[in-house]
Amino acid sequence: MSASVKVGLVVGEESGDFLGSALMASLKDTLGDRVAFCGTGGQGMQSQGLTSVFDIGDTSVMGITAVLQRLPLIIKRVHQTVDALVAENPDVVVIIDSPDFTHNVAKRLRKKAAHIPIIGYVSPSVWVWRPGRARKMTAYVDELLALLPFEPAVHKRLGGPRTHYVGHPLIERLDALRPGEGERSSLQEPHRVLVVLPGSRGSEIERLLPVFGEAVAKLGARHADLEVLLPAVSHLRERIAEGTKDWAVQPLILDGEAAKHKAFRRAHAALAASGTVTLQLAISGVPMAVAYKVDWFFRRLKDLNRIFPIVQATSMVLPNIILGRNVIPEYLDEQVTADALAQRVEGLLSDTAERRDQIATFQALDDIMKLPDGQHQSQAAARVVLDVLHRQGKL
Repeated sequence: MSASVKVGLVVGEESGDFLGSALMASLKDTLGDRVAFCGTGGQGMQSQGLTSVFDIGDTSVMGITAVLQRLPLIIKRVHQTVDALVAENPDVVVIIDSPDFTHNVAKRLRKKAAHIPIIGYVSPSVWVWRPGRARKMTAYVDELLALLPFEPAVHKRLGGPRTHYVGHPLIERLDALRPGEGERSSLQEPHRVLVVLPGSRGSEIERLLPVFGEAVAKLGARHADLEVLLPAVSHLRERIAEGTKDWAVQPLILDGEAAKHKAFRRAHAALAASGTVTLQLAISGVPMAVAYKVDWFFRRLKDLNRIFPIVQATSMVLPNIILGRNVIPEYLDEQVTADALAQRVEGLLSDTAERRDQIATFQALDDIMKLPDGQHQSQAAARVVLDVLHRQGKL
């Protein structure tokens, strides 16, 4: 039997491929062989039956400098994707994350094929950066699927698209993130485990790894039995190994998600770059200090923001924003010094009021982020897609 429903998917990097493959699986659970897929995606989505228009490695770039270097190829891939979707004429298109790529596809698709409804999956961070994007999105996004529980209210306030909270994938991985009995040793013992996370991008590694190493050296001088674990993404492993070879306390470099999650389950504290990893740590109950150094472009914008406010958030740390309280200390640009980081982490490696406050506050995340009726994230996302198809008369 030929498929009666065609779903277009647009993904520009691996994080989107994870969400896309799970969404495809949930749609297939409901529609079976009545659904077919087209668009762009990675290996996960291809395993679910998608033939990608191109290799998404071409568009998987982050940071203004990297985007500018690959801009001609990205523009080519945008037009190529739009042309392919127009030719396939799907019943609905879901753009997933990577807004520099996927939203440019959506804008052009809306002009060329206005009859195709477009669903955005993962909200751009309008609550941090350029809030005017929310209203502009209504021209080319009909429904928005949000990973963070506060985002529907933000888009309603800013005049953005109708937004549905569909849950965050991390909240479904509690068993992997939370320590079992005996995995995280007692603070009564002298042994301490520190997990260090300098980022998942080359630019972050370059800016943060040296100062993190200096901070670790200061902590090692105070804790003779300090164990340092450093999970690394595969494409940056050699750079991290080179950058840490002279550290006073040699870190154990870990590969893969399973090893990273095990490190979280053992860790007493963390020193981390700002990013999704901070939410992983909070869910795992690991108190942390967070650092972030922006590149030259965003440093100029930060200066401009003092005159013309364009950045809205009072925190760059996801758990702080979700919880509505800046419980996790964060250090930005010139604040990122070895002395400041070491002093803060020192207090988190002992049974201090600050450590207890972070851990107690993290416990509220479950209730804030869980979905009603035991739904899974991909099921909640699929339900919105199916509702759009129903309204279109396709089901």
